[in-house]
Amino acid sequence: MTDSAVIQIEHLSHTYGDRRALDDVSLQVRQGEIFALLGPNGSGKTTLFRILSTLMLPMLSAPEQRVSILELNIIKDRNEIRRNISVVFQSPSVDRTLTARENLMHHGHLYGVRGEDLEARIVDALRRVNLSDRADERVETFSGGMRRRVEIAKCLLTRPTLLLLDEPSTGLDPAARIDLWNTLRELQQQDRVTVLLTTHLMDEADRCSRIAILSKGKVVACDTPAALKERIGGDVISLTSDNAQAVQKILHEKLSLESEIIDGTVRIERARGHELVPAIIEAAPGTILSVSVGKPTLEDVFIRVTGQRFVDEAR
Repeated sequence: MTDSAVIQIEHLSHTYGDRRALDDVSLQVRQGEIFALLGPNGSGKTTLFRILSTLMLPMLSAPEQRVSILELNIIKDRNEIRRNISVVFQSPSVDRTLTARENLMHHGHLYGVRGEDLEARIVDALRRVNLSDRADERVETFSGGMRRRVEIAKCLLTRPTLLLLDEPSTGLDPAARIDLWNTLRELQQQDRVTVLLTTHLMDEADRCSRIAILSKGKVVACDTPAALKERIGGDVISLTSDNAQAVQKILHEKLSLESEIIDGTVRIERARGHELVPAIIEAAPGTILSVSVGKPTLEDVFIRVTGQRFVDEAR
């Protein structure tokens, strides 16, 4: 991976009437990364995705505001950007009445690719997504995962520098998701394609090179999955009780433990958390219903940086 920026965003804001969908967003996506925009519905990730896929113009009203892709201005150079990116939307765009090969052929024609060059690209793209043996079967006979692979094969025809995917795992079963990620890894490692995707799935974000966590239109954290989880600094102890406030007070007074209450659950972040459990139970006998100890997850990171659980936000 190099440090060259495929996507550069500086101080981007966007509003719909009185609602601010993006609020002073700045981030950089480097060449060869698989980069995730992680956030619940209403966090701003869909608006940002629509801007980056050139479907919507950004509101750039000040000199310090900037959005560029491949060092091209997203407003002035939209057509040139579109020649170098491919987009897979959440809603399928394949024609189910056509075969996989026919879908790719029509897509190639739209981009001015024809003849032997197009035939060679179709063969290569179908091979890359493991659909060579199903090339001449109608897409309507395919599973959801296979249709998604046809979508990606279409994108490969134009040999993009940047691949944008909106919620790529939506509707896919576990096996299909594994196939999808094997394909994305191959694109990243063999073809040096940069991938940006939106997701609300923690395990999917965990597979990425880096993650930008969005909440209420802001980027509240951006780093590798491992680095984000290291911010927690140890284990996460979760306690349920009929009176979370009372438990929190007891633990503070008797054990000097700092904690927070999220949706009625008392959370404590502590190194070697399992060693603390006996003391917690002894300090608050009969008041704790359950105790769990686990390594930090991206859900814990989201709670740390936003103070709330990962749930859909107001649109």
